[in-house]
Amino acid sequence: MIKLVASDIDGTLLPEGTAQINPEIFETIRKLKAKDILFAAASGRHYTSMSKLFEPVKNDMIFITENGAYVCCRGYDMLEQLIDWTLIRQWVQEVRRIPGTSFTLDTKEGFYTESSDPEFLDLVENGYRSRITVVEDVLAREYRVNKMAIYRKTNIREVADIMIPRWRDRLYCAVSGDIWVDFMNKDTNKGNAIRSIQQILKISPDETMVFGDNHNDLEMIRSATESYAVGNAAEAVKKAAKYVTDTNVNDGVLKVLRTLLD
Repeated sequence: MIKLVASDIDGTLLPEGTAQINPEIFETIRKLKAKDILFAAASGRHYTSMSKLFEPVKNDMIFITENGAYVCCRGYDMLEQLIDWTLIRQWVQEVRRIPGTSFTLDTKEGFYTESSDPEFLDLVENGYRSRITVVEDVLAREYRVNKMAIYRKTNIREVADIMIPRWRDRLYCAVSGDIWVDFMNKDTNKGNAIRSIQQILKISPDETMVFGDNHNDLEMIRSATESYAVGNAAEAVKKAAKYVTDTNVNDGVLKVLRTLLD
């Protein structure tokens, strides 16, 4: 019997970088809760973005944010992982030298960036609906950072090919969608976040169902027996998942959840 359902957001439940969510998901989350099935939204997004997206049901679910670096439910912190400031300084100094990119330092309170790119800021503030603060020098103050992310509008794989080989021995690195590369503590990922929830609530992998589309969902896919890739998922995710459902724009996640409720 399924007791926990976790779904990625961007590329899985809705189009990347939007708030175009099918409102049916809200009633579905309520129905799952009535059957003693918990719903967790698992994303690289910040908590402020996710709580706005799920406003009607934010007190009925779990939030796995920053790719698993911060997990909370009804204001209770279930997990929080911080990156060492020495690593942050080194990372920022390297990213500053990559042309055409913007970056964020993600904290519990919001994002910090040095970027003045209006398209980037509009995406974060209005697309993701996240709180972001522009500062002249992010290293002038020591922040409690859960995640660091690099944004580039095109050719994000080029950035990944530069940064991931340099940093994968020090941080967990993952391409997140078509425009982001994320960096967290080595043991931070959505899969470990799911396992923390499973341990706290005494839920087994056999009682867990997950949905994902991109490489930062792979650990989460491995944390559950009932794992689904959406039809638009990366091939690596489709190979890792037990099942493949319809695409995000065709409500692949909802189609499975309707069956679960039936």
